[in-house]
Amino acid sequence: MYKTSITKRGVPGTFEHDTRWTDIDNFTLSHLHPSSRPNKRSLTQALEYSEAENLPDIGCPVVQGKFFAMQCRMLGVTHSLEVGTLGGYSAIWLLTENPQLHVTTVEFKEHHAKTALHNFEAAGVADRVEIIVGAGAEVLPRLLREVEQGKRERFGFTFIDADKLNNWNYFDLAVKMSVPRACIVVDNVVAHGTLIDEKEALKDVMVKGARDVIERVGRDERVEGTVLQTVSDTGYDGFLIAAVK
Repeated sequence: MYKTSITKRGVPGTFEHDTRWTDIDNFTLSHLHPSSRPNKRSLTQALEYSEAENLPDIGCPVVQGKFFAMQCRMLGVTHSLEVGTLGGYSAIWLLTENPQLHVTTVEFKEHHAKTALHNFEAAGVADRVEIIVGAGAEVLPRLLREVEQGKRERFGFTFIDADKLNNWNYFDLAVKMSVPRACIVVDNVVAHGTLIDEKEALKDVMVKGARDVIERVGRDERVEGTVLQTVSDTGYDGFLIAAVK
């Protein structure tokens, strides 16, 4: 039953995986989010359509998606920001679990944005999503100006999963656009355990961006943060989660 192999999204020779991680997710989800749940079909269809459209298989794990949706529910979030739409899977989690929620999602690649729009429409949540196509480094400052001018609501939850070198830039802008006690998440910061490798940071932008945002958040008096390590069918990783003071 126990097996350790080297894999990343099913590709041998890259990162470790333990079959127990997947088995435990399958068991717990069968009880805590069974196939009878209303959004189960929409989430599955979003993954299937994204795969058919040749989007990279780099979205958040199922359990992580529900965890973020629960954060929005516990905080009573009405407006959420996402940097990195991909196929819309994580946003569908937030929207289907929180009927009061509106999501603004920023995506650099137009094909990804079109795929996400199809998935939002299929899930019946397109009327509560604003998709903005463009580079996050250009779009977020514009959103901040709109927030400061009173033209856009502040955000209660932000999910950052985009170009990793800009992790801190996006985080900093998200804080400035957040309500007090908002939650901000930066994904993939553990980077399969390479986070602690200083030499890896010199050649891997994911590691460099992860170390940078963690170090800066630790010095930022506007927030309080921690890192949660995760295991799943996507391998060993983790995310930074911070609360705005």
